[in-house]
Amino acid sequence: MAKERVTEVRHGGPGGGPRGFAKPKETSKTLKRLLKYIFEYKLHLIIIIIAIIGSSLSGVAGTYFLKPIINNYVVPFIGKENPDLSGFVRMIGVMSAVYIVGVICSFTYNRLMLTISTGTMRKIRVDMFKHLQNLPIKYYDTHTHGEIMSRFTNDTDTLREMLSQGLPHFISSAITVAGVFIMMVVLSPILTLLVIFMFSIMIFAIKKIGGKSSHYFKKQQKELGSFNGYIEEMIEGQKVVKVFSHEETVKENFNEINERLRQAASSANTFASILMPIMGNLSYVHYALTATAGAVLAVAGYMDLGTIGSYLQYTRSFSQPITQLSQQLNSVLTALAGAERIFNLLDETPEVDNGYVTLVDAEIDDNGNIVEVSHRTGIWAWKHPHSDGTLTYTEVSGDVRFEDVTFGYDENKTVLNSINLFAKSGQKIAFVGSTGAGKTTITNLINRFYDVPDGKILYDGININKIKKDDLRRSLAMVLQETHLFTGTIMENIRYGKLDATDEEVIEAAKLANAHSFIQHMPEGYNTILTSDGINLSQGQRQLLAIARATVADPPVLILDEATSSIDTRTESLIEKGMNTLMKGRTVFVIAHRLSTVRNANAIMVLENGKIIERGNHDDLIEQKGKYYQLYTGMFELS
Repeated sequence: MAKERVTEVRHGGPGGGPRGFAKPKETSKTLKRLLKYIFEYKLHLIIIIIAIIGSSLSGVAGTYFLKPIINNYVVPFIGKENPDLSGFVRMIGVMSAVYIVGVICSFTYNRLMLTISTGTMRKIRVDMFKHLQNLPIKYYDTHTHGEIMSRFTNDTDTLREMLSQGLPHFISSAITVAGVFIMMVVLSPILTLLVIFMFSIMIFAIKKIGGKSSHYFKKQQKELGSFNGYIEEMIEGQKVVKVFSHEETVKENFNEINERLRQAASSANTFASILMPIMGNLSYVHYALTATAGAVLAVAGYMDLGTIGSYLQYTRSFSQPITQLSQQLNSVLTALAGAERIFNLLDETPEVDNGYVTLVDAEIDDNGNIVEVSHRTGIWAWKHPHSDGTLTYTEVSGDVRFEDVTFGYDENKTVLNSINLFAKSGQKIAFVGSTGAGKTTITNLINRFYDVPDGKILYDGININKIKKDDLRRSLAMVLQETHLFTGTIMENIRYGKLDATDEEVIEAAKLANAHSFIQHMPEGYNTILTSDGINLSQGQRQLLAIARATVADPPVLILDEATSSIDTRTESLIEKGMNTLMKGRTVFVIAHRLSTVRNANAIMVLENGKIIERGNHDDLIEQKGKYYQLYTGMFELS
């Protein structure tokens, strides 16, 4: 099935620099859902809000103390030889106390926001990971791994930064700007008109320069994606590059991509770097104009020195929060866009399971009846509740039948057309045919990775739609063409097929799969640690471990999807006996391009365009001299 190509877009400038932000589509909805997580820390939030207000207002109030200090103490002391400084010292002490309260409040809300942000991120990651386990295989077939991983990395990281720093600083800056502006109006409405004029210029500068910066950062991120993709592709394909001596061409292409990235990064960082100096210089111009206007008003008798001193300090502390508000707003919007993508993942429809037939351990009593037991007996049974309240037990034998099954991954295109087949208990059924004929799709349907819209699949006479998916899959074991090994010991990787398997059972399974020999030669034997999907093993050895993993599960039905594709002919012959032992008494479905592996199958199904065009054992199909004969004799090759 063709997978949808999804382009991953990373947010954030290199080195934590300014970002080309993406706005969320539904800001209010996303914010409400995010607040549900945050409101789990209600007491923390109350303290944080009080602390933010206290921190912001302490800075505003502390500046106002300059007016009484100058008017009541500094000016009257001019010309006095021995002024009484007691009142001045008390006022300085009160002013210091206000600032100290602000420092304590600032520390408090920053520390508590860290607790909230890390706790919220933990809860969101847990919810995402749990939800991923409940999503159908179709979701993973239509979304790239990079796209899914970006939810756990880029999006959660920007969200964490917003919660721990951006949001509290945004609120603090907003309160500070509001408080400073109110105090400016109180101190001098006339000078505040100048503030409004300069404020308009600052907003215009932020909009123009910030817009340019955002545009080029988006371009930089696009070029960075191409840059990283090219490097990854060239590293993975180094053997091919060297075989065809294309090193120089690769270097030229790299230089071209690298230059595009340099130009985009240069433009982005140029605009980002000049914003703060421009805002700083505008604030100095504002300060100079305010000082000049204040001096004129003071000379004219409309303003005292204390008011001018406080007002000038407010002027200095007014422009910085405005710049911070602009940058933090971008940060908040970027984080909310990431949160929206996270919630979109959480809104994906989970895998539906309406099954009610379960798999239980059983034993046969003296009267020949199947009895459910709580311990492992080696006998499994389907526990089937009926509408009249009765229960029936059916021993699991591995009888699988397809009846008029039609299926397509896309509603507009069918992959299987009216498939009818049966596999009796203990039979080995092989599927051969060209790529895309529908071989793997059949095994996906047996597992209920996808549900059948037309027709039905019976397992021991029970429609598999009635069987709970977990129980159905426990009765099956698969060995896939692409082996996946987890980080851990060889023993743990084999035991993944049956988590309660003893060491002896694991070793026996490895012997059946003929993996025991090479495992013994590993540095730590079964305790050898595997990393990076078993990079320290050959492809054949990895496949043998996958077969051992299926063996230890001891299921009644076994699915081998190109299970020996990565094993050389010699290794294949070595495991043939073990595989034959493994397949005894089990229903086995085999998909293979190597036709020599299916000669001993009870029935071979030849598929083409989603239909079974030939069926029979090896000898029958050879006599028919049809498609299988052509494939086997090399007159027609599988593709």
